Amino acid sequence: MKITNLKLRKVTGAMETSDVFWEERLARPIDVYPEYRRAPMEEMAGQIDDRHLRITAWFVQIETNEGVSGIAGPMNEAVAFIIDRQLRPILTGKDPAATELLWDQMHRLLVHGRQGEAMMAVSAVDCALWDLKGRWLGQPVHRLLGGPTRQEVPAYASMLGYAVEDLGLVRERALAVQAQGYRAQKWFFRHGPMSGPDGMRKNVEMVRTLRQTLGNDDEIMLDCWQSWDLTYAVRMARRIEEFAPRWLEECAMPDRIDTYRQLRQRTSIPISGAEHEYTRWGFKRFVDADALDVLQPDIYWAGGLSETLKIAAYATVHDLITIPHGHSTPAGIHFSATQSPIHTPYQEYLIKWNEIHQFFLAEPLKPVNGMIQVPETPGMGMELDPQKIEHEEQANW
Repeated sequence: MKITNLKLRKVTGAMETSDVFWEERLARPIDVYPEYRRAPMEEMAGQIDDRHLRITAWFVQIETNEGVSGIAGPMNEAVAFIIDRQLRPILTGKDPAATELLWDQMHRLLVHGRQGEAMMAVSAVDCALWDLKGRWLGQPVHRLLGGPTRQEVPAYASMLGYAVEDLGLVRERALAVQAQGYRAQKWFFRHGPMSGPDGMRKNVEMVRTLRQTLGNDDEIMLDCWQSWDLTYAVRMARRIEEFAPRWLEECAMPDRIDTYRQLRQRTSIPISGAEHEYTRWGFKRFVDADALDVLQPDIYWAGGLSETLKIAAYATVHDLITIPHGHSTPAGIHFSATQSPIHTPYQEYLIKWNEIHQFFLAEPLKPVNGMIQVPETPGMGMELDPQKIEHEEQANW
């Protein structure tokens, strides 16, 4: 079997929403500048009206001379461009089942692409190759990797995009998600160091509200999304320790490893992060520095499924937890199903983002009663639904 073509598919459709989809954005590193601190999420521009959100996404489809194909996505146009212009020549004519060979060759070709969108391109190709391999062998990908270790994986509800300033809405949404069977929720801070004492108070009150609403048995995770510094993180940690968060996530930008290490030494709250780190070499820096309790590689960013498995293997040597960022539920469940439950106790389910990222899929994978069922269909379950595609075009750069 040989790869004959890499098709870059740009698809557009309109997703129905019950109201304006993105209610509020999270704090971001660029918020140190006031003009950005007040700006809305870029994704809000896709809202057509109160009931429809315009979605445009790129997928890569790898085709072979035996008629078997594999799909991965969604991704942005820059990532699709790298696949089309830089990775296509090194992949065409190769054996798609040789995922280790192809990963190594892509990585060695992109000598300036060890991080960022170039590594995202490698990640997408790797995921498409695994989807293809599973379809070719008629097996779900987790079985090719030695799984499953269980038949369902607990999901934690990731609440990005929900209102956090209105504490009444926080209570309402937290209770609604709890009623759906989730025993863990992650909420996102709206304020960072530049918002001053008032912003800090609002952050603390959000956490207090969640604990009072959910009771003492449910897990609460808290995401800073790279937007804090050490001083602010230490002060915030001291104020919220009494609410027993499961973890404090991405307190600083990923190159500030020493910030993570020092914060971990100065708080009882477990520290998670490295969502925006790449490859086993990037994660090794965090592990060797004793900087994290929970590693969060993104399968579609950090190097694909092949590389995430290597990151997780290194983490287990140090008895650390690996819970990938919830960019892709299909790829995530095939990873989670191969791991020991003690090292991957949850899978993240970004409620709003998964509505978007799985919108074009024929069979989107969603938690039931807070649990994600391990799939048994061949591949990763990435077939697109033509009924949801209003317009499609191929790459034409």
